[in-house]
Amino acid sequence: MDWMAWTWPTALFFIFIASMLLTFTVLAIKFPETPRRGILGTETTRGDRLFITLLGSAFINLGWLGLVGANQPWALGVCLIYAVAVFRWV
Repeated sequence: MDWMAWTWPTALFFIFIASMLLTFTVLAIKFPETPRRGILGTETTRGDRLFITLLGSAFINLGWLGLVGANQPWALGVCLIYAVAVFRWV
């Protein structure tokens, strides 16, 4: 897999994403939920909010790289605050 330039941080990132998807799948099977209406005005489930969080976090990290530079641990903090807000109010 040398052609993909895998590093441990990259591998851990994809392992984390896969484990979150697996966890949310198990939660959806064990504890079905009804969609709720948040501040966006659309009905969302846990999976929808996870997708919105992942997509928004990608944009936050890209914007951080473009505007601030490579000091990504602070971007992770912003992403965590964003994730809490999405799961709370969306």
